[in-house]
Amino acid sequence: MGNFAFSFLISILLFAAALAGLLVFGNVSPPAPLAEVTGPFASIDRSSLPPLLRYTARDGAELSYLCYPGDEQRAVILIHGSAGSAADMHLMALALQSAGHLVVVPDLRGHGGNRPHGDIAHPGQLDEDMEDMIKLLRAEHPRAHWSLVGFSSGGGFALRTAAGPLGGGFERVLLLSPFLRYDAPTVRRAAPAGDNPQSKAPAWTTVAIGRIIALAILNGFRIHALDGLPVLYFAVPQEMEAVTPRYSWRLLQNFQPRDNFRADIRAVKAPMEVLVGSKDELFYPEKFVQVFGAERGDVPVVILPGLGHSAMATDPAAIQAVAGAL
Repeated sequence: MGNFAFSFLISILLFAAALAGLLVFGNVSPPAPLAEVTGPFASIDRSSLPPLLRYTARDGAELSYLCYPGDEQRAVILIHGSAGSAADMHLMALALQSAGHLVVVPDLRGHGGNRPHGDIAHPGQLDEDMEDMIKLLRAEHPRAHWSLVGFSSGGGFALRTAAGPLGGGFERVLLLSPFLRYDAPTVRRAAPAGDNPQSKAPAWTTVAIGRIIALAILNGFRIHALDGLPVLYFAVPQEMEAVTPRYSWRLLQNFQPRDNFRADIRAVKAPMEVLVGSKDELFYPEKFVQVFGAERGDVPVVILPGLGHSAMATDPAAIQAVAGAL
């Protein structure tokens, strides 16, 4: 073997060893449970939940959703947040049903009544599932005029959906404290020493950055066999059976807006509104005004006084604001 071939082989082996090291040792531990985020959902009385229904996705999977009957012409799809399930939106669904709306709340694949938790088959599968569900709903409710409402990561996914091919089917889009991207200006960062501690974000997630780097490199070589490895962990109590404690690399890529969330904001054709609490623990409320205002001038951003992050899906004041916006 020549010197060049030997050097090349050694380089390949070192590269493979480095990737393996990132995959194995680039993992992280989950953060401590964050009661201010999970508590409002854990306290929901679920005794009045409607029966869990199923629809058949294109791959044959039977995916779960909740349906709250109402006016056949006024319909709403609610999207839950990260680590959550359809049941998290129960209070809002009940209120919207009382206001006359037909309400549908899916468990996104990898969540709630859909197993396994925390994974999908490929990036884009959530979009396919949404298309399949909407096709079914339109057949079952042909007179319905649909609105789309998403909370937190579900708000980011609602933005993604409304900006894509399905967007033309919605008459209104509401984003509740939407997660735009990890590097969006709206996301709270840990403050440097000496800064106001109020600006620090509590640890809702821990991210296996080393593992993500390795998987992204492998994806560049069109290797996707390891995309099911967990890379994102949530601050949820282990005893909360309905939650999803971790996301795979492929689920993480899908449950958010596209990489250019600003383009998604510009692409939405339906009237859109953003609601966020003034005491949101995870996001800067005022930054939503700047981000959405920079892309277009027709998206109201309403900051609700005194409300934290999870309150946007559970507090009566937020629920009333959503009902009013619809």
